[in-house]
Amino acid sequence: MSEKVQVLDVQLEKSKKSISPIVLIILVLKGAILFYFAYLLKEAYIQGEMHFDYTFLFFIVAGFVAQLIDGALGMAYGVSCTTLLLSLGISPKLASASVHTSEIFTTGVSGLSHIRFKNLDKKLFVRIVFTGVLGATLGAYILSDVLDGSTLKPLISVYLIFLGGYLIYKALRKKDKHKPKTKYAPLLALFGGLLDAIGGGGWGPIVTSNLLSQGHNPRKTIGTVNTAEFFVTYFATAVFIFLLGVQHIDIVLGLVLGGVLAAPIGAYVASKVNSKILLILVGALVIITSSVNVISLLIK
Repeated sequence: MSEKVQVLDVQLEKSKKSISPIVLIILVLKGAILFYFAYLLKEAYIQGEMHFDYTFLFFIVAGFVAQLIDGALGMAYGVSCTTLLLSLGISPKLASASVHTSEIFTTGVSGLSHIRFKNLDKKLFVRIVFTGVLGATLGAYILSDVLDGSTLKPLISVYLIFLGGYLIYKALRKKDKHKPKTKYAPLLALFGGLLDAIGGGGWGPIVTSNLLSQGHNPRKTIGTVNTAEFFVTYFATAVFIFLLGVQHIDIVLGLVLGGVLAAPIGAYVASKVNSKILLILVGALVIITSSVNVISLLIK
C-alpha cells in the first residue's frame, strides 16, 4: 500500500513540474481577455452589430488557413488576414487592431500547442519576448496616433524578398557546424514587434526569418517565436483597445474560430516536418508574400 502511495506522490510531483510558468501566464492572460471578449460579443449582439452571413464563414476559413500556415511555418497570419481586411475597405489601423485582437486567441492556443509538442527554446524565448512586447506596444501607439503603417511596407517587403532567398540558399547548402547567433535577438524582436503593430503583420517574417538565417533550429525557432507572439500581440492589442476600442466584432470572431481550430494542427506539423523542408517552405513563403505586397504597391 505504501508503495502505491509513493508512486502516486512521484506522479503528482511530475505533473506539478510539467506545468511551466509560461503556460500559467498564458492561461491567466487568456482568461482575462476571454471575459472581456464575451462581454463585447454580448453587447454587439444586443445592439444588432453581429452579421452571420456567408462572409462570416469566409472569415472562419481565412482564419483557419492563415493560422495553419502560421503555426507550421512561424509566419503569415497577420499578413494574410490584414490583406483580406484591407481588400474589404477597412482602414489600416482598424484592420491591424482587428487582426491583433483575434491573434490573442490564436497565438495563445498555438503557443500552448508548441509547448506541448516541445517546440520551445526557453533561453531564446526570454531573449525575444520582453523587447518584442516593448516594440509592439510602441508600434501600436504610433499607428493609433502618429503614423500611417503603409509608409514602411515597401522597404520591409523588398528586404524580406532577399532574406527569403537567403533562407532557401541556406537550406540547400551543406550544413556547417557553427553555433547559432543570439547576440542581436532582443534587438531583432524589438524591431519585429514594432513593425508588426505598425504594419498589421511582420513579427513572424522578420523574427523567424532572421533567426533561421543565423542558424537556429527551424522547429524550435518556429515554436518559440509563435509562443512569444502571444505576449507581443496581447500588449499591442491592449493599446489598440484603449485608443481605438474594438470594432468589426463579427470579423474578429470569425478569424478567432478558424484560427483556434487550426493552431494545434500547425504546431503538430512543425514538430514533424524535416528541418530542411521547413526552411525552404519558410523562405518560399516570405518571397511570395513580400513579392505580392511589392507588386500590389506598384500597381496602385
